[in-house]
Amino acid sequence: MNVVGSRPDGWWRDREGAARRLADELAAFAAATGDEVTVVFDGRPPRAGPPVGEGAVAVHWGAHADDEIVRLVAAAPEPSSFTVVTSDADLTRRVREHGARVTGAGGFRRRLDAQAEPPPRAHP
Repeated sequence: MNVVGSRPDGWWRDREGAARRLADELAAFAAATGDEVTVVFDGRPPRAGPPVGEGAVAVHWGAHADDEIVRLVAAAPEPSSFTVVTSDADLTRRVREHGARVTGAGGFRRRLDAQAEPPPRAHP
């Protein structure tokens, strides 16, 4: 939710829609970079409609997303292969204790936005 919340676009009025948009953006990011992408959302999956991020992105839901992120990192055979995107100082500390890298939500949001922009048109 740090990435979703880094852009004040009214996401709070439609949390499910914001989750779907982010999952779609992350799927495009994964396709462009070849990176494996996992996203963890607070709460429960939507009851109606298609699953969020079906197929392209591993999607997890939890009552406390930060705890789920730490659990995933700690359980990984190589926690140092993870880069966690967050702006939360406590989560940063917790995942770094397991060897994960951290990047800020705002910077990652800018990467997603730049990737989504169409390339400049060439002029003859």
